[in-house]
Amino acid sequence: MIRVLVVDDDFMVARVHTGLVERVPGFTVVGVAHTGEDALAAVDRLGPDLVLLDIYLPDVSGLEVLRRLREKASPVDVLVVTASRDAQTVRDALRGGVVHYVVKPFSFDTLRASLERYEAALQRFAAAGPDTTAQTDVDKLFGALRVTDVTLPKGLNPTTADLVVSVLRDSETDLSAAECAERAGLSRVSTRRYLEYLAGTGRAEVRRRYGGTGRPEHRYRWIR
Repeated sequence: MIRVLVVDDDFMVARVHTGLVERVPGFTVVGVAHTGEDALAAVDRLGPDLVLLDIYLPDVSGLEVLRRLREKASPVDVLVVTASRDAQTVRDALRGGVVHYVVKPFSFDTLRASLERYEAALQRFAAAGPDTTAQTDVDKLFGALRVTDVTLPKGLNPTTADLVVSVLRDSETDLSAAECAERAGLSRVSTRRYLEYLAGTGRAEVRRRYGGTGRPEHRYRWIR
């Protein structure tokens, strides 16, 4: 079993996240923390494999918790689960070595997919052994943690691509580039490039909707 610590300042949200994690086979919640200091203490006390970490905590930010975990060289992985959508926070989390970044609100399927990718990555690392040196092997290991491909067209960033995918997957309806950009905290032009890439690779479906102006609006829906 993969042992999980849930960290969220909202008691009810923490309870919901605990229930969701427990529904995924192979995962069990060993503790819950509601502040950054409690989270750091719980990691030392419980030794979890994975921390579901919120960014907005009442004492210190989740990014500060992440930084201090890395300073201590704590052998724990971190999956950020937060309402924070700004690109700087995503970049800081990536630099801190998170395995994934899930944006609230999200569906159970989104969290389950992230946990399953994490589990798959652990299995690949375990099977790889000490002699994994080929670039293709390394790409496969890191690729297990991402929604998108390891190799993206020039100018597209994997972290931003994952953010756009998360927004698209969590939406109950199709989205225009402007709507997706607003939810992701990105520019419309940039978001459209990622949406067109996802549509071109068969991960998203694009439909044309005609309005009063006669010009079609492109709307995107996640399909895989």
